[in-house]
Amino acid sequence: MKEKRVVVALGRNAFGETFPEQQKNVKKAAEAVADLAEQKFQIVITHSNGPQVGMIQTAMTEFSRLDSRYTVAPMSLCGAMSQGYIGYDLQNAIRTELLNRGIFKPVSTVITQVRVDPFDKAFNHPTKVIGRVMTKEEAEAEEEKGNYVVPEGDGYRRIIASPRPVDIYEIDAVTALLDAGQLVIAAGGGGIPVLEQGTSLKGASAVIEKDYTAAKLADMVDASHLLILTAKEQMTIDNGSKAIGNIDVSEAIRLIDEGHFDPVTTLPKIDAGVSFVSSGKGRTAIITKLENAYQGIRERTGTIIK
Repeated sequence: MKEKRVVVALGRNAFGETFPEQQKNVKKAAEAVADLAEQKFQIVITHSNGPQVGMIQTAMTEFSRLDSRYTVAPMSLCGAMSQGYIGYDLQNAIRTELLNRGIFKPVSTVITQVRVDPFDKAFNHPTKVIGRVMTKEEAEAEEEKGNYVVPEGDGYRRIIASPRPVDIYEIDAVTALLDAGQLVIAAGGGGIPVLEQGTSLKGASAVIEKDYTAAKLADMVDASHLLILTAKEQMTIDNGSKAIGNIDVSEAIRLIDEGHFDPVTTLPKIDAGVSFVSSGKGRTAIITKLENAYQGIRERTGTIIK
């Protein structure tokens, strides 16, 4: 195992929902990452893209309505766009912060494709709401194309699947960059979901939960730590009245089985941590707030799974 290799999963609070917010917030993320770089960790970063991919999908849909020559952009393409522009802001912020601290380390963003199983049951039970609010007529047109929609307010919104990640195609590139001493940003937004068809990869209409991809990425680069950075210092149970500190895998599984975690917000983080720790020896998963990244990696705060 490569000691001091960490995968850092940044939540949506590291970016905000607009271009100005993102440029401001990535500076805070860059400070947290630079704190880890100063401790000589090899670092791979993955990140959320929830608001961003929705914004891109909405913008491209509106564009297609304004100009009939253009079609609606598929979700896989929107995911690729979000990886590029989030990576652009993030890698530049990190590069600046590292240089300001006298650390000379290249930062690279890898556009990353993640294989999903076409028979994953998630495709029959979509959970991720995306895009703008549609009229009844627009929603019916989406359903005619085989897409799912759900009511929201006075209209409807599209809802898509969130399958589990099976493989990461660019993992060799990520590992090579790590071995070369670079800081790598990869699998943004859970990665671009693709289906393998012979020698071709076809984008899937889905959004992969980024915490599960972070665990898969951490396992495949043989990291010693998975650091999930969110808006809370620790995960909680009993309606937020009881914070979870240090727990082992068996205890985490018990809490999952007893239904203590919200399936949309907290469950993926705990479940991803269990998956990573269970996949190898001497591994640690930490879930804490962005500002506590350094204290979290030192196991002084956060929810820690071993």
